Amino acid sequence: MGEPVPGRVALVIRHQEIAHLGSFAAVLAAHGYEVRYVDPRSIADEATDADLVVVLGGDMGVHETEAHPFILAELAWLAARLEAERPTLGVCLGAQMVAEALGGRASPGKSTMIGFSKVNLTEAGMDSPLRHFDGLPVMQWHGDSFRLPAGAARLASSAEYSNEAFRMGDYALAVQFHPELTGDMYAEWIADGADELAARGIAAPDLLAQRDEHGAAMETASNLMLDEWLTNLSS
Repeated sequence: MGEPVPGRVALVIRHQEIAHLGSFAAVLAAHGYEVRYVDPRSIADEATDADLVVVLGGDMGVHETEAHPFILAELAWLAARLEAERPTLGVCLGAQMVAEALGGRASPGKSTMIGFSKVNLTEAGMDSPLRHFDGLPVMQWHGDSFRLPAGAARLASSAEYSNEAFRMGDYALAVQFHPELTGDMYAEWIADGADELAARGIAAPDLLAQRDEHGAAMETASNLMLDEWLTNLSS
């Protein structure tokens, strides 16, 4: 891991209690970050110059601004931060938020992905911290997508979604899948999403079997990815 720098703050935008930092928490701590969770409904009260911002997932869509009015304020806040090229990491909904704030467009996808599957790394992806996922299934749980912002580099795609990850310069990284997920979190998400899974004909035991087969390798790769990205920010 990189050398920790005491006194740094990671502001973590948390859209749901169930969607937290997971395995990322230990990596951030190892890099000397004090983690502070913030509700997106009060994000306008926060300064945009935190050392690091992590935008986590949630079951709402960026386009659902009538049902979730806070989304517009969150996007404006992120746009101001990203315009200043401040380090920002987006995960799933967070990736869609980052894309929209940078001038891309988040929208409903044509399918919902739930479970472990491989993503295809681009040449830029293989030259990025995402290289640790090469050949590894990662956990997906999303049904929305985004158009790449101008100037962004696509890092990964999948059979169903052309944009699974991108970076903007060295300051912004966004991934559609859930690298932060631990085995316990996955079990909790499966229990919480039982109705959705039943409606889609997805069997919870099958998802748990995928976790048992692929979860540990993904968690290792995820921690290596985040460690490398944070180290690069400090160099």
